[in-house]
Amino acid sequence: MRLVLPKGSLERQTLELFAAADLAVRRSSEVDYRATIDDPRVDEVRILRPQEIPIYVADGIFDLGITGRDWIEETGAEVTSLGVLGYSKSTNNPIRIVLAVDEASPIRGVADLPKGVRVSTEYPRLTERFLLRHGVKADVRLSYGATEAKVPEIADAVVELTETGRALKAAGLRVVATVLESYTELVANPVAAADPVKAHAMGQLLTLLQGALEARTQVLVKLNVSDADLERVIAVLPSMKSPTVSQLFGEAGGYALETVVPKSEINVLIPELKDRGATDIIELALSKIVR
Repeated sequence: MRLVLPKGSLERQTLELFAAADLAVRRSSEVDYRATIDDPRVDEVRILRPQEIPIYVADGIFDLGITGRDWIEETGAEVTSLGVLGYSKSTNNPIRIVLAVDEASPIRGVADLPKGVRVSTEYPRLTERFLLRHGVKADVRLSYGATEAKVPEIADAVVELTETGRALKAAGLRVVATVLESYTELVANPVAAADPVKAHAMGQLLTLLQGALEARTQVLVKLNVSDADLERVIAVLPSMKSPTVSQLFGEAGGYALETVVPKSEINVLIPELKDRGATDIIELALSKIVR
């Protein structure tokens, strides 16, 4: 298959994810747009701007690619979404495409926008459709960057992407509406996705990528416990289904337990396990979780 990956803000996170999924992307330099993956399912790899990826995949130049839902909606490209990949530029959260105005503006919502309002954005088609759905006829202007700096002299409002909202707030802007919530997605050419052989290969790649993403949020915990403390320990032990319990060799009344635990809970869980009688507690990182 021919694969296209995003360059720019998603580049580092995407390459790290592929490496974690045992699909390491190799290229001669960081500025090389051609790459390879040592995998029989992938014949060709390109690294291009995410804005272009939906169009190239829809046109069949590539069989599948990674891009954001924002650019799929902006281009209107007809692609098949294979699944969401829960990561963005700096977090595992989706980004938001938002409508923002100057902090001092009287505008509090979309309904307050006047006819002919000047809106600067890198998403002109998405913005026009959103405003028309709300009955707003606007002067939508394409921005080539530094969009937030154009209010209020050049534009009355902006439609811009944000992960945390901090950059917009620092620029003196206030969010008044969310245009779109956008996740990173693995998308395929519809014809390629309808091919049974390619569809199966695409599904296998998605399994590896989603498995690597889920493993980032979980850890494996191993511990020993006596028969007397077993029930007390299991009572506070999270698991994907149920903990694995094995009797210790040559030690009557002693058990080894292991389970997968959310990483966000481990700092509270380990002391609690120790308080309840657990010993020899080990925390291990995971590479993949495939359900």
